Amino acid sequence: MKLFILLGSLNAFLSVALGAFGAHYLKQKLTADKLEVFHTGVQYHMIHAIGLIVIALLAEKLGNSSLVNASGWAIFIGIILFSGSLYALSLTGLKFFGPITPLGGVSFLVGWVLLAIAALK
Repeated sequence: MKLFILLGSLNAFLSVALGAFGAHYLKQKLTADKLEVFHTGVQYHMIHAIGLIVIALLAEKLGNSSLVNASGWAIFIGIILFSGSLYALSLTGLKFFGPITPLGGVSFLVGWVLLAIAALK
């Protein structure tokens, strides 16, 4: 589970860096709507980066099960798909990235459900 602590820490770092980038640089470059989309990506990025760290810490208590492991990977994939697509959508304006966002949201949901199931076992 050290991997999820590493992934969580790196993603938390990226979230802070991207948040600062948005607040200081993109604020002057993007419309208010696109900046809000970017901010949503940063917010979910940080929440789920912390989630990865929590999953890693809970793995010891719940047992390093395949459900806990799958939960961490689902959350990580969710960060890439959800936040990544929102960053790309806001920066490029390409509507192609819009349909990817819900896939990331579903991945987040799957990750949290898998963790809940692991806790119940």
